[in-house]
Amino acid sequence: MTATPTIGVLALQGDVREHLAALRATGAEAVPVRRESELDAVDGLVLPGGESTTIDKLLRAFDLDVPVRERLEAGMPAYGSCAGMILLADRIVGGIEGQRTLGGLDVTVRRNAFGRQVDSFETDLEIDGVPDSATEPVHAVFIRAPWVDEVGPAATALARVESGPAAGRIVAVRQGSLLATSFHPEVTGDTRVHRLFVEIVRDAL
Repeated sequence: MTATPTIGVLALQGDVREHLAALRATGAEAVPVRRESELDAVDGLVLPGGESTTIDKLLRAFDLDVPVRERLEAGMPAYGSCAGMILLADRIVGGIEGQRTLGGLDVTVRRNAFGRQVDSFETDLEIDGVPDSATEPVHAVFIRAPWVDEVGPAATALARVESGPAAGRIVAVRQGSLLATSFHPEVTGDTRVHRLFVEIVRDAL
């Protein structure tokens, strides 16, 4: 019998409902997380898109900063999309003064990289670990998104933009049970990225 993981979506700001719906479409149990008691009950956590500086401040205001960090350090799987990628990065370029991350991913992320240079856009991606993406690419939506400037030795790049002004930029990474994308798979109806994360969580149970 395959375990059904319980996956939380950090529900302080951002596109929470869309992530909950995408996770439920994969068969996972998905719940919003706003309190430490709710965090304690989940097997994995999604950090949604939104505004990374706002989410950083709200994590502290809701006394979730330390508990989430401790769970990540203890090996809890997490997936960050857009702002969530920034929150999981060990290093930021273009952050505001005092901005902090939760860390865990050995990457350097450039905040608002696409927003400053090529604005919001959509493109198709082949993503390592996503079934059939070589023949049926993942349609990726970028909204004032970051990109990854540098991937350290502990992390792995999973996808790069293939054409246009941002060609070659890294937009999906993984390090063990941590997954992050610059784009928003929760808004397209394609659940393959969420399915990949659910499998990561299931493997960690």
